Amino acid sequence: MEGLVPVKSAGQRLPVRVVSPSLYRCIGSVSIRRSVSGFAMDRRIDSRSPSLFAIRSQQTDLKESLASSSVENDLRIKEWEVEMYQNEIAISQGIRIRRKPPSKAPLGYSGPFELRLHDEQDADSPSNILEEITWYKDEEVSRMKELNPLEALKKAVENAPPTRDFVGALRMAHQRTGFPGLIAEVKKASPSRGILKENFDPVEIAQAYERGGAACLSVLTDQKYFKGGFENLEAIRSAGVKCPLLCKEFVVDPWQIYYARAKGADAVLLIAAVLTDLEIAYLLEICKKLGLSALVEVHDEREMGRVLGIEGIELVGINNRSLETFKVDISNTKKLLEGEHGRQIREKDMIVVGESGLFTPDDIAYVQTAGVKAVLVGESIVKQSDPEKGIAGLFGKNISHKNRLT
Repeated sequence: MEGLVPVKSAGQRLPVRVVSPSLYRCIGSVSIRRSVSGFAMDRRIDSRSPSLFAIRSQQTDLKESLASSSVENDLRIKEWEVEMYQNEIAISQGIRIRRKPPSKAPLGYSGPFELRLHDEQDADSPSNILEEITWYKDEEVSRMKELNPLEALKKAVENAPPTRDFVGALRMAHQRTGFPGLIAEVKKASPSRGILKENFDPVEIAQAYERGGAACLSVLTDQKYFKGGFENLEAIRSAGVKCPLLCKEFVVDPWQIYYARAKGADAVLLIAAVLTDLEIAYLLEICKKLGLSALVEVHDEREMGRVLGIEGIELVGINNRSLETFKVDISNTKKLLEGEHGRQIREKDMIVVGESGLFTPDDIAYVQTAGVKAVLVGESIVKQSDPEKGIAGLFGKNISHKNRLT
């Protein structure tokens, strides 16, 4: 027996023959609005006609669409879980900086994080300026990666000039002057201080630093918060400045290491408050492969302990600025270099770099006595009308290459 399935067309319902009543029961009542011309309004279509195949095709497409949607949601759930597990690892290592804004679980999620209780107060807002910058960097890097694919960067790196020895330059400066080697920072602004220098010429400042005896330079490449840029790094390198260059950027992705190298960097900054131990170790391997030095920055004793347990670190920076209060206390350097940490640093012959809060010869003497062999200084010298004289004032003595130190 043949059955008729009513099919709607241009406001009418057309009969469609189906093979059997059982098939009719399987399909049910199906209405289709015809979108093509050429069929008579009263035409009967048997079970072998294209219209029935179209019905079956639509059913198949619907099933495939639902299956595809399910797979996509499952993938979103797995990706979200991976992020949550990464957060757990970071928390277990004492990392308080969240890499991304908190996100809700995907629809249908059921798993180990389902019953986790979160502190909802200000959960969607950055807890401090470093976290705010980190969240922004995640978005910024995603955009930059689309414009500069990794494969293209790798080719650019192959054609880039060789890197210069950042660590070696600091050691030589320390031996030459008897003072900590100076990493002078080319910085126009900061989130805490605002604009530091209105008439900002990065090349002119870099050249003055070099004349003043800087061993290396730190170049801010963040535009939003520090008014810097990679064009400054490229311009200084192209101008013939011989000092090795640190790319002062907030690294959250391995892609940034390749980008810094392609733009002329000799070293990069890795912040332990943001990166897990495994991430630091992996980024160090990339740096080694590309011939870059890495300055690994810590803020407290726990971060120092973590860093000392990672192989391959030569440079450790101690930032004297609190992430929570943004206050500066140079006694932080002394505290982190006392006891077991100090012993391990001496055994490994690591260079400790004092950072933040260094303005006077007494400040330099204090951190040097604590054990640093290099200092990173920006504000106290970049604000000077003559940065070269600013360096001499910082150390209480002319440390330029032209001056014979005794």
